[in-house]
Parts: sequence; structure tokens; C-alpha cells
Amino acid sequence: MSFVITRQPLINRQGKIIATRLRLHASEGADSTAVVDELNTLAECWPQSDRSIFVNFDGIPGDMGLLDWIAPANVTFELPGAPFCTDHTAEFVAALKEANLSLCYDFDAQAAQVFGSGATFRFIGFDATSFSPAQLKALLAKTQSFGIPVAFNVDGQQEFKACMDAGMSAAAGWFVKQPASAPAKQLNASQAHIVRVLNLVRKNVDVGEIEAALKQDVALSYKLLRYINSAGFGLSCEVQSFKHAVTILGYDKLNKWLSLLLVTASKDPMAPTLMHTSLTRARLMEQLGHGLVDRSEYDNLFITGAFSMLHLLLGVSMEQALESMHLPEPIIDALLGNGGLYAPFLELALACEGSDGAALIAQAGMLGLTEEQVNRAQLGALAFADAMEE
Repeated sequence: MSFVITRQPLINRQGKIIATRLRLHASEGADSTAVVDELNTLAECWPQSDRSIFVNFDGIPGDMGLLDWIAPANVTFELPGAPFCTDHTAEFVAALKEANLSLCYDFDAQAAQVFGSGATFRFIGFDATSFSPAQLKALLAKTQSFGIPVAFNVDGQQEFKACMDAGMSAAAGWFVKQPASAPAKQLNASQAHIVRVLNLVRKNVDVGEIEAALKQDVALSYKLLRYINSAGFGLSCEVQSFKHAVTILGYDKLNKWLSLLLVTASKDPMAPTLMHTSLTRARLMEQLGHGLVDRSEYDNLFITGAFSMLHLLLGVSMEQALESMHLPEPIIDALLGNGGLYAPFLELALACEGSDGAALIAQAGMLGLTEEQVNRAQLGALAFADAMEE
């Protein structure tokens, strides 16, 4: 494949993901025709939710060839100024209007020519690494009539706040990975209860004992059934009780889905974004493991990804989050940075959130995976996480 995909969540001031930003890191010499041909082959695994997906072509020529992509309805094209400053600008703008695409202009030095070209943009994107908050505020005053302002590549909590204060409607980046406050000394009551139920399941105690523990928290039981019956799980019938869940899933699968409840127990304002990221990592790792590890390891890969942001979601250190949980050693090793069987898969999932396409390709190569396999798994994982929110 001539490109590899990395991603950023686009988050509004309330901490909610309103879109996903995909960056296509093209191999040297890749042109728009090759990229479009390969994008069209990814149609069946493209996330189909209503959530917008910004696509940044990162060095791929933004020319007429891009319009041959049969883009899904939720796509917003990110375009730089260059294609609006050629001898074929009028033709390009006419083709964009005929295609009726959602467009984001990645603000650059050609702004005057771009805004004078007659093109219509839904969004104006500003690279937060190129402008100070004061510059963003000034640029917003000049450009707000041309599109909704959004900031890209925002990697710190303070930078996010500054972008919001400058008037940006949303910001894309991984600032959510920074703890919002100092770690707490222990889990809260709800979190501790989920850990107790998880440990009962891992010990394979009698179904009645687990059910009794679940009934101590009605909200917990409701959440469990909601997740099991979600579109992401894909069951052909509705699960109506915990005993029914055990009958259909078995203890191993139930352990996997109870693990999701712990991921959702956070009260942090950024919890929805953290949860979505955890679910994406979980599914991505599970899918990438197919054929590379024994089938019995798939659920543990999922749990490793799901728990990889547990310290942020629960507001405690990772060591504290894990100390009361009876997890398999490879999961603990990966989460604490001690290597092991699952660590390369977690490192690959993290590389999908970076900005270095070459590093992602190198990490995939260590596992014997192609760019296409990683791209397909990542898009499928995003679709899974979206479905789990429904």
C-alpha cells in the first residue's frame, strides 16, 4: 500500500469527540491516483457512523485525481492552498462544487488566493504548532466568515484550553493523554466493585455468586447488558439477563465485556474520548493478533488495549489500577512497559496515534504486518468503537 494511516480525535470544548482526523502518510513518490485506488479498496471497512472523518493527505498532491475517490458520506477533505494557486484552479474549484464535498482548508500562506478562488469550505483548519494563541485569535477574526475554525496537532491540556479561549470550535490532538489532575490514592467505590466482580469471573466462581455481586449495583448490570447488546458486539439475539449472558458468552468473553465496564467508570470530563480511544486500541490489538498469536490470546490482547488508559480513566497510577486485579502476567507486563508477548501489539496501537508514518511502518514490519493490514484493522477498530457508543 502506498500510505499508512494515523489518527487524532477532534474534540469540542465539552470534551466530546465530534470527528476523527485521519492522516495518510504516503510513501515516497506516491501520487493521488495510487492513493485513491487504494482508498477505494478500503470502502468495506470504513466507519459508517454519522461522526465526521477528516482526511489529511499529508504531502499527497491535492489535485483533480483526489476527486476519483468514491468518498464515504462522512468524509471531509482537508486541502492545502497549493491546488487553488495553479493555472487549473477554476477547473478544480468547479469540480469540487459539482462533487458537493465537505471541505476543510488547511490554512497556509496562500490564504488570500484560496479565499478568492470561489471555493466553499465548511471548516478552516489551523496547525496549532505553527501559530500562537494570539495569532489564532487574530486569524479567526479574519477568516470566520469562510468556515468553522478548528485546530490541529494540539498535544497539551494547556494548548487545548488556549485554542478554545482563542475561539476554536474544536481541537484535534492527543492532549487527553495528559492526566487532568494528580493521581488519587485509591479507586472509588464503583470502580472497586467492578474489580471485585471481575475477579470473581476470573476465578470462575458459581454463576449465582457473580449475579448476586452484579445485583448490588443496578447501574452496573444495566451497562453490562447494554454493551453486550450493542451493535459492536454483533449478537443475533438480545441478551436479557446475566445468566443468559453467561450461557451465550461463557466466562472468557464475559470477562472481556466486564473489563469494558471498568473503562467506563470514570467521571473525568474527557472520559468519553478516553473510552473511545481505549475501545479502538482494544479492537485494533485483537484484530492485529489474528494469525500471529494463539486464538486463546485474542481476548487478552483486547483487554490489554482496553486497559491501556486505565490510569487516566480511573485517576490513579497504572500500578494502583492493576494491583487489586488478577490479570495474566503478559497483560500486566505490557501495561507497565515491561515487554512481553502483547507489548509489540500495544506499541503498534500507540504508533497509530502518532505522527510518524515511518515509525508505524517499522513497528508493523516487526510483527510481519503490511500497511494494508494495519490500515484495515484501524478503520475496523474505529467502526467498532463508534458502534459501542450507540
